[in-house]
Amino acid sequence: MAGHSQFKNIMHRKGRQDAMRSKAFSKLAREITVAAKMGAPDPNFNPRLRLAIQNAKAESMPKDNIQRAINKAAGGDAENYDEVRYEGYGPGGVAVIVEALTDNRNRTASNVRACFTKAGGALGETGSVSFMWDRVGEIVYPASAASADKAMEAAIEAGADDVQSDEESHVIICAFESIGDVSSALEASLGEAQSVKTIWKPQNNIPVDEERAQSLMKLVAALEDDDDVQNVYANFEVDDATLAKLSAA
Repeated sequence: MAGHSQFKNIMHRKGRQDAMRSKAFSKLAREITVAAKMGAPDPNFNPRLRLAIQNAKAESMPKDNIQRAINKAAGGDAENYDEVRYEGYGPGGVAVIVEALTDNRNRTASNVRACFTKAGGALGETGSVSFMWDRVGEIVYPASAASADKAMEAAIEAGADDVQSDEESHVIICAFESIGDVSSALEASLGEAQSVKTIWKPQNNIPVDEERAQSLMKLVAALEDDDDVQNVYANFEVDDATLAKLSAA
């Protein structure tokens, strides 16, 4: 399993979800506001806004919060956020991509650089690691939505490229430019997805030991704790025995 997914699972097992929910809501609201400001405030005519609302609902974000974020953009009083991508290397030469929405580039760059430095990593230039990744669509369904065979069948019919099923979920990967068509086709056969988003998928993962995994988890946690950071991706993987140790720690 890829490093970032493993990190999410560990945080979930440690019961940190509730503590992170408020921060998650503010980040989801920021994405909704940016999407609504860039296009129409109607999700029927704005694919990015539709995805942002869908993901907010998947995180149980209240309808009032979602509407408030849309109204903020429509009212013209929303801050101007820039989309910025940072790239660098964490401990053990692991590549890291950080996506941010910020109203102050200097502040965000300084904070992100400090996280890398503290972890023993280094922030690089834009493009320094992204060539090792593919930009793809990721559609996630809970395991209860369908059997692994049915999810695979639905994904193939919808035009997806890959499916990974486990006891918790079905993760369906498709081409970046096909995410709208594939998610619509899947919704017709499997119902509403848990999340639909574009992600950076590493072409290869780097195996790391327990010590490096802990350092990388601290780096990812520090980055995700920053209000301006929306997503963090890292191309490391941990074996099952180490994952069990980290989950229990």
